Amino acid sequence: MSFHASFQGRTVLITGASRGLGAHFSEILAASGARVAMAARRSADCQARCDRIRAAGGEALAISLDVTERASADAAMAAVLGAWGRLDMPVNNPGVTTTTPLLDQDEASWTRIMDTNLKGAFIVGQAAARVMAADGKGGNIVNVASILGVRVAGQVAAYSASKAGLLQLTRSMALEWARHGIRANALCPGYVETDLNRELFASEAGKALIRRIPTRRLGQLSDLDGPLLFLCSDASAHVTDASIAVDGGHLVSSL
Repeated sequence: MSFHASFQGRTVLITGASRGLGAHFSEILAASGARVAMAARRSADCQARCDRIRAAGGEALAISLDVTERASADAAMAAVLGAWGRLDMPVNNPGVTTTTPLLDQDEASWTRIMDTNLKGAFIVGQAAARVMAADGKGGNIVNVASILGVRVAGQVAAYSASKAGLLQLTRSMALEWARHGIRANALCPGYVETDLNRELFASEAGKALIRRIPTRRLGQLSDLDGPLLFLCSDASAHVTDASIAVDGGHLVSSL
């Protein structure tokens, strides 16, 4: 990680924090001094990571949160305020998908993907913005979208639509909440290697996909550190309505 920022005294709520990108983001922000509230439907899944952050001298709290439920989001805000008295930033990270031909997509799976990826960012983002606006000190929202919100791939129509909607929601947040001193930006990862997909990308189909990335490699979690810290920090104090792709050039590869 070559970009350094200090978040001393700042409180960050990270949703979808039990694994993958959300868990990694929690540790990166905590290492930079932030007080980190790690939120997931099963808060117990965040506890070991919280313990590790505390052991390293950081501050972390595991919170139970279903991003699709308004009451759950309000309870999460209350928990953060009860622990630290303020909220400076939510990082809206949850993402679910299925690999299903659009002709075969059922309504239940479509709704689950939309509710988690798009409605959840609206509910948590709005609840956080109300807290930050009432505080009068402004704040910052980072929505984790995807390059699939800009381009499409086969058999992930619901996911692509939800992430495209999230980019437009980010723009609306940036427009309407600027008067409250709240910024809103989006981070758009390409294909990033995690424990969940490592086996896939070791397969012949996975290797073929990697060859379509101009840099000919998968992203690593560490590749997201600098862009995340930039969007979260005062280095981007006059940046709002931005979306940053971290994809090895995948968006500009030939069709």
